[in-house]
Amino acid sequence: MRRDLPYALGGLALGVLLLGNAVLTPDAATVEVLDVALVLAMAVGLAACRRYPVVALGVVTVAMLAVHIRVHPGVSAAFPVLGAVYVTAWQGHRSAAAVASLTFLGSFLARDVSMAPAGRPGQLVAERTALLLGWFVAANVAGLVARQRRAYLEQVEQRAIEAERTREEVALRRAGEERLRIARDLHDSLTHSISVIKVQAGIAVHLARKHGEEPSAMLLAIQEASGAAMRELRTTLDVLRTPTDADRVGLARVDELAERTRAAGVPVRVTVTGERADLPDEVDQAGYRVVQEALTNVARHAGPATAHIRVEYAPAELTVAITDDGQPSPAEPVTPGVGLRGMRERVSALGGTLRAAAHDDHGFTVRATFPLNDPR
Repeated sequence: MRRDLPYALGGLALGVLLLGNAVLTPDAATVEVLDVALVLAMAVGLAACRRYPVVALGVVTVAMLAVHIRVHPGVSAAFPVLGAVYVTAWQGHRSAAAVASLTFLGSFLARDVSMAPAGRPGQLVAERTALLLGWFVAANVAGLVARQRRAYLEQVEQRAIEAERTREEVALRRAGEERLRIARDLHDSLTHSISVIKVQAGIAVHLARKHGEEPSAMLLAIQEASGAAMRELRTTLDVLRTPTDADRVGLARVDELAERTRAAGVPVRVTVTGERADLPDEVDQAGYRVVQEALTNVARHAGPATAHIRVEYAPAELTVAITDDGQPSPAEPVTPGVGLRGMRERVSALGGTLRAAAHDDHGFTVRATFPLNDPR
């Protein structure tokens, strides 16, 4: 309805102009109630011109011809018809616009000829013909140009949408090819190395038990860690090859991480506060990877230490913190590496923040906070 309002207001304005011109024109007849009704019908027709252009054009043409025959207000009777012709041509009804133009123009001029003063009918007809013919040709041409311009803009927009979709498809295809390349590289390099470690550790455990000896805790930890690394590597390869079907890791498996770290000789405590919630998959995986990388750093750099994992669930955010009380070796100072940068990038991509800092006396803390209502 709001789109029809300008047409309705335009019809009323033209009706007022038409009636005012009829009152002021010396040779015009007296305006009666029927003439006002015809003007109102014209206004209603213009109001419906956008949705029903052909019907509205017919109503406006007939109403204005009737007003012209009854009142003879002059060329102002052609203004509503010109507007309806323009809208009809713009909507694509060229034939209807042309027929209405010829009908109104012929009837208008026929009435002028019949009512022209004796002695100069040819001059009057020529003037009106030149004036109205130019207006109606301009209205038809303007409507066709406007329609062609709209079609051109729609075509340009469609091409832009198609180009954007093509770019997205190319990007997705390249991303898929890159995932497959990374999966092949990981399979060809890491899978072989980890398999060798796992096999060698298993052989060492088997030989120790064969000779009646109990395998050392470190050897068992190596065997367990290599097996876990192999499973996670297979999961990663599945994610790279078929990311929608792969099993995902999450904070529900933090206890497994803690157990493997204890087997490697690092005592670990796990504290979970708040009510466990169903986390988004990306946040759940990112929290797990932060804990995994932090525990790896503790085992590698902290020396004799105890680690404490804290997982805090809140309605608006998730917090994962890993604290240790170790003392790094002076010969191998801790410097930011690829693992820490990877953690920070992973957390930042989800709208979170990560803080990693050493304590004043000894120990290190990694704290990651993920918003659970972030629009990204």
